[in-house]
Amino acid sequence: MANVTANMVKDLRDKTGAGMMDCKSALTETSGDMESAVDWLRKKGLAKAAKKAGRVAAEGLIGVAARPDAGALVEVNSETDFVARNDQFKAFVKEASELGLEAEGDVEKLLAMPMSSGASVDAVLKELIARIGENMSVRRATALAVSPGVVATYVHNTTSPELGKIGVLVGLRSTADQTKLAALGRQIAMHVAAAAPLALTPGHLPQDVVEREREIQRDLARQSGKPENVIDKMIEGRMRKFYEDTVLLAQKYLGPGSDGEITVAKLVENASKELGAPIEIIGFVRYAVGEGIDKGPGGDFADEVKQMAGH
Repeated sequence: MANVTANMVKDLRDKTGAGMMDCKSALTETSGDMESAVDWLRKKGLAKAAKKAGRVAAEGLIGVAARPDAGALVEVNSETDFVARNDQFKAFVKEASELGLEAEGDVEKLLAMPMSSGASVDAVLKELIARIGENMSVRRATALAVSPGVVATYVHNTTSPELGKIGVLVGLRSTADQTKLAALGRQIAMHVAAAAPLALTPGHLPQDVVEREREIQRDLARQSGKPENVIDKMIEGRMRKFYEDTVLLAQKYLGPGSDGEITVAKLVENASKELGAPIEIIGFVRYAVGEGIDKGPGGDFADEVKQMAGH
């Protein structure tokens, strides 16, 4: 039996528009042969959405689900914002995000889980694609849990409760009063939505990102014509500013009650004293609809429709 990898499943899914679990089954049945797997899906009638799969789905919604000690985010994409406002689509995203808590951020596991209708998430999504006529996908999912403590959530640009264009999870570890801790977590989540930090601490930033920024700052500093020892000091100062812009704990707090001066780290420190127990941010996740999706030179489906209508 061929070893079916996640990349093989993804490639077949991109090619046919079929569901992840169906692609995995097709590759397993055909010993990993891509073309045979395509034929297998076509014969089973599972590649019916293939003609829509080439369209870029960069709109959609972020669904958020939470219980006191855990939270989940699920991004479901559509081609147009019009579909993202469809009640059937919203109901699907909401239920999928609730299942995301059980799936613990595993998209493949989520797609295989049964929804309230009894059909799997993947099967219900296919039905929506056929009914509405747009390409859609469960693009990604994540989950965050903490004990003891709380996972706070925030949704920006909400279209209905727990659904919006930006979703945030923040995990706070503490034995402090849960209600007050949740209020603090929501404040920090609002800050994350606005400030879009890249990491919790400098140590959490990818090394290649840090090195790239350092090289950029070195080249800029050398343009000053100053000696290398002075340039080294200039770079350290500029990297501190980079961390203040990109690292959550170093950022100036932007949320409710902010004076624009205290950092998020100081906000947490002050709260620890006020609530009488140490508080630690163990992690955060921020999803924005369509971030990182390359729409390509042809634009998206909404642009295509406008062009056809003569606009």
